[in-house]
Amino acid sequence: MPLRNVKQSCVKASPAIVRSYYAASAHPRLRCPSLQGDVAVDVCVVGGGIAGCSTALHLAERGYSVALLEAEHIGWGASGRSGGQVLTGFASGQHKLVDQLGLATARQLWDISVEGVELLRTLVQHYQIDCDLHWGQMHVAIKKRHRRELQSELEEAQTVYGYSRLRSLDRAEVEALIATHQYCAGVLDSGSAHLHPFNYTLGLARAAELAGVKIFENSRVSEIDHGDPASVRTELGLVKSRFVVLCCNAYIDQLAPKLRARIMPVGTYIVATQSLGAERIQKLIRENIAVTDMNFVLDYFRRSADHRLIFGGRVSYSGLDAFDTARATRKRMLKVFPQLHDVAIDYAWGGFVDITMSRAPDFGRIAANVYYLQGFSGHGIALTGIAGKLVAEAIAGHAERFDLFTRLQHREFPGGAALRTPALVLAMLWYRLRDLL
Repeated sequence: MPLRNVKQSCVKASPAIVRSYYAASAHPRLRCPSLQGDVAVDVCVVGGGIAGCSTALHLAERGYSVALLEAEHIGWGASGRSGGQVLTGFASGQHKLVDQLGLATARQLWDISVEGVELLRTLVQHYQIDCDLHWGQMHVAIKKRHRRELQSELEEAQTVYGYSRLRSLDRAEVEALIATHQYCAGVLDSGSAHLHPFNYTLGLARAAELAGVKIFENSRVSEIDHGDPASVRTELGLVKSRFVVLCCNAYIDQLAPKLRARIMPVGTYIVATQSLGAERIQKLIRENIAVTDMNFVLDYFRRSADHRLIFGGRVSYSGLDAFDTARATRKRMLKVFPQLHDVAIDYAWGGFVDITMSRAPDFGRIAANVYYLQGFSGHGIALTGIAGKLVAEAIAGHAERFDLFTRLQHREFPGGAALRTPALVLAMLWYRLRDLL
């Protein structure tokens, strides 16, 4: 089937241009100046994704003066390109948190993740953010092993963490919701959701600006002096601040080499079909829910507001996009929905998410007045928002909840700068083979 004049933008594309469906359907975005000259504020936030915008907004609501510096434009990174699924929990799973911190602290972290989803709901309602928010997300099993894993996770969530919004589905019930024979079971979470991530990020930025945050785009940070006050330099300007919060994630580069060594940028790819029309998309996904399979190298999909199928999958641990993204992702889509053989792809794009070795989030301080948020590992839509609230609490002198996350231990990826990517690629081959078994 034709790809038509597919608008394709992958991780190697020009930084200033991301021709995604989200960019094409975005609301008019803020046009913020670049930083020129000197600015003095209480807090300087580096990074204009959801984490940075949430941090700035929550600090401004507490009465702090805030400057936010973004190297490209608001929502340029993962916050504006992702699959848009709003998830409870952590990519690591709760067992790794229990192993490190004990059950009582793991329960506190779980509750914070659930609060993150509720915070997103509150922010959307309070600031009237038009981002196509819909409730319901389903994890689906491709094989019996996945079905057992899903059932175990459901029982743990209900009995250990008191989370009652999950419902187990057998094959027939899954097929009643999505028109495919690919899956043998599922778990539907009515407390999770999906949205248009770019419009959500833009909405947070507008709220932050209205609260008094000074937002500067095209203002790449080149150097940070961790003094008191701290100095944050760009090509044409300087911010002096009592505190700095780094929200750079996969794009932290050389601003903090020790933090960079603890995350790995992972390329992920998404396509959006032509509009299928209301009747056809509703036959495909009968309720407006998001879906994710249980493979380690997973697929995920959902409906758009204008009746497209948004389908993501296949990750690149090498940092390279050595294949035709549109055709390769479309092939995976047709494995799930062969009835879409006649449907064209209108948009294909990619981007980086940051993962940690454990897949648990990495929050902390690199100096007494320099905080950081990173390692969301694919759970960033909700978790970044609550992370911004937690770091704002910590700066305001209430660090108890933020410090729960600082107790998590994180290892550097092995191999150093030269060998860490090849080592991870080899490790991921094992997981891909396991997905086939």
